[in-house]
Amino acid sequence: MNNLLKRTLSGILYVGTVIACLLYSKTAFCIVFAIVTGWAIDEYNRILEERGLAQPNRMMTMLAGVYLFLVLFLITTNGYSPILFLLFIPYGLTLLFLIASELFAGKPQPLANWAYSLAGQVYIALPFALLNILTYGMKEVQLSWPLSLYLFIFLWLNDSGAYVFGSLLHNKIPYRLSPHISPKKTWIGSLGGAATVLAASAVAHLCTGQMGIGFWLGMACTVIVFGTLGDLVESQMKRQVGIKDSGSFLPGHGGVLDRFDSVIFSIPAVIIYVCCYSYLFHH
Repeated sequence: MNNLLKRTLSGILYVGTVIACLLYSKTAFCIVFAIVTGWAIDEYNRILEERGLAQPNRMMTMLAGVYLFLVLFLITTNGYSPILFLLFIPYGLTLLFLIASELFAGKPQPLANWAYSLAGQVYIALPFALLNILTYGMKEVQLSWPLSLYLFIFLWLNDSGAYVFGSLLHNKIPYRLSPHISPKKTWIGSLGGAATVLAASAVAHLCTGQMGIGFWLGMACTVIVFGTLGDLVESQMKRQVGIKDSGSFLPGHGGVLDRFDSVIFSIPAVIIYVCCYSYLFHH
C-alpha cells in the first residue's frame, strides 16, 4: 500500500507538471524539459558505463543534448527567424569534438564511445528537441491546446488502458506481445490501450470541434503504434544490459527513460503524421 501511494502521488505530480508546463508557461516548459533531456542522456550514459559498453563523455553529451533542445526552443518560439539557425553550428562542432576527442582520450573502446554518444543524441536529444516543434511550431494545425498535450494524453491513456485490460483479462487471454523482450505485456492489454486511445480521439474531436475525425483517429493510431514501439525498444535495451529500471526519477515509476520511452518514439512520428496529413488534405 505504501508503494502504491508513492507511485500514485509521484504519477500525479508528473502528469500535473507536464500539463502545467504545456498549458501555462513557456519558461517552465523550457526549464523542465531541458532538465529532463539532460537527465535522460545522463541515465543512458551511466547505463553504458556501468555495463562496460562504452565510456562516453557524459558532460559533453549531456550539454550537447540540452543545447539542441534550447536551440529548437528559441527557433520555434521566435517565429523561425533565419538568423537563429546559426545556433546549430556550435552543436555540429560539439558532435565533431565528441568523435575527434577519442583520438587523444586514450580510452579502450574509442569507436564504441563516439558511436554510442551519437546514438544517444539521435535516440534521446533529437526527439526532446522536436517536442518544441510539436508544442510551438506546428502551423499546419490550429488547436485550442498544444498538439504535444494531446500526444501526452493519448500516451497516458494507452498505458492506463493497457494496464487495466491486461490486469483483468491476461489470465483468460494470456498471449504475450513480445515475450522475449517484455514478458508482462499482453496482446489483450495492448488492444485495450488502443481502444481507449481511439475512444479518446473521438472525444477530442467532439470537444474541440477542430480538425476532422480522420485527423484524430490517424493521430491516435500513430501514438498507439510508435508509443508501443518506444516502450519495447527501451525494454530491449534494459533486458540486454540486465537492469529493471533506467534510474530513480520518480518513486515507483523508474527513471526518466522509463517515463518517456514511448514519448521519445512518438514525437517525431506525430510530427511526420501531421505534416503528411496537412499536405494530403489541406494542400
